[in-house]
Amino acid sequence: MSDAPHDSAGGTPHGPVIRAAGCVLWRRGPGGGSVEVCLVHRPKYDDFSFPKGKLKRGEEPRAAAVREVLEETGHHCAPGPRLPTAHYVVDGRPKEVAYWAAEATGGSFAANDEVDRILWLAPDAARVRLTQPRDVQQLTALLDVLPPS
Repeated sequence: MSDAPHDSAGGTPHGPVIRAAGCVLWRRGPGGGSVEVCLVHRPKYDDFSFPKGKLKRGEEPRAAAVREVLEETGHHCAPGPRLPTAHYVVDGRPKEVAYWAAEATGGSFAANDEVDRILWLAPDAARVRLTQPRDVQQLTALLDVLPPS
């Protein structure tokens, strides 16, 4: 389950922390050279982001991140290095999203209730297309930890 793409304005965050997890999903482009990252489009919010969602009761963040990638993109992945945790406020509640760099290992996309399309983009194109500035920080962190081609 996903949240609205905007932060709440004003006030002090209240209530329990919303815990979520996701991945910056990547793959090597044709020929194995350049990197492409996967952005998901959520029609409910008309935004482009990385696959992520709330943890289920008792679920570990890394497992939730892998589950969310599969649910939202149809792709399996191999999680790699941990990326920075995003902290923001949604509807007056604090939210923490744990992220991993994750290489796509196979699968195919089918539109679903949460995501109507995905885009595989070069990092510079993804940087421009991302809706939230905080997601650009995740993209930059991914590029810092990617293995050389």
